[in-house]
Amino acid sequence: MTFTSDTSDESRDLNQPYSAAGENPEEAVQLEKARWYAIQVASGCEKRVKANLEQRIQTLDVTNRILDVQIPETPVLRPQKDGKAKEGAEKVFPGYVLVRMLMDDDTWQVIKNTPNVINFVGAEQKRRYGRGRGHVKPMPLGHSEVERIFKQSQEQEPVRKIDMAAGDKIVVLSGPFKDFEGEVIEVSGERNKLKALLSIFGRDTPVELEVNQVQKS
Repeated sequence: MTFTSDTSDESRDLNQPYSAAGENPEEAVQLEKARWYAIQVASGCEKRVKANLEQRIQTLDVTNRILDVQIPETPVLRPQKDGKAKEGAEKVFPGYVLVRMLMDDDTWQVIKNTPNVINFVGAEQKRRYGRGRGHVKPMPLGHSEVERIFKQSQEQEPVRKIDMAAGDKIVVLSGPFKDFEGEVIEVSGERNKLKALLSIFGRDTPVELEVNQVQKS
């Protein structure tokens, strides 16, 4: 498979090239052509793929063409048993890794031959003959899309995650409805509250509760 570089204005990445580029004008011009590509990977293997890729980039000496590997994440707050929230991170695109690179035959092979990499995200090219599936032509992400992804990762306030959803069975741990059992009908992560149907006087009654007042039964 042979690739050609995209030299349109949109191909100029919002990130500055690495310092090495600044020492060589020709290299700086070349690195400005680098684009971000999305790579589909095996479920749950995002960090493993990132680590393997970074090692292969060094070993195969393509650091000047595969420039960055990222797993965009957003901050989250996960409730703990003591009612407090622990800060963590959640992947923006589970099952995908973003790579900033100059696309050519060599760099394509480096990515494709990395364990747990499924394929580039792109346009499927039909075979000229036969019925089998063709190959996928990698399509770079647009400048505005890349900007939105990384802006979301860097600037978003932590979102409180609640490990409950409508339909879950719960038991109330504290408050006037302690030991009542019910079913979640609505979750409001922003307010750290939920609504549940509790059987009160033999009737299902919607009640608003704090998340830390209940647990799954």
